[in-house]
Amino acid sequence: MKEIKNYHASKYDTEAYKELEEGIYETMDEDDEALYVTSLSFVQEPELSEGESAADISQYPLEDLLDKFYCHISDFYEELNSEDSQVCYQEFASPELVDVQNLRSIIGKHVYNKEEGDMVKLVIE
Repeated sequence: MKEIKNYHASKYDTEAYKELEEGIYETMDEDDEALYVTSLSFVQEPELSEGESAADISQYPLEDLLDKFYCHISDFYEELNSEDSQVCYQEFASPELVDVQNLRSIIGKHVYNKEEGDMVKLVIE
């Protein structure tokens, strides 16, 4: 994953979302509990075994990021993630604000998986 940027979805301009800080919004989940969300765009790297297009977002390193930052995907932006686009869009969410704040530390960085012996390591640089 490279070219990681903030993405401002138009839904964030509705009453359902309250901006807490740049790129981070508070909304309510289906149980009326606070949920913190942010959206990012990024480009995958097929040469590193990532997907070929935005319609084919690979499981890794995305799954490793979700595990590392205790987040989940809350919107897939299917209308934006098309076969003819290289830029992928995802909304990330967590019930903990600090998790979303920490996730946003990857903006502008290069994220990928690297094999080290029998292990696969998540690299953020």
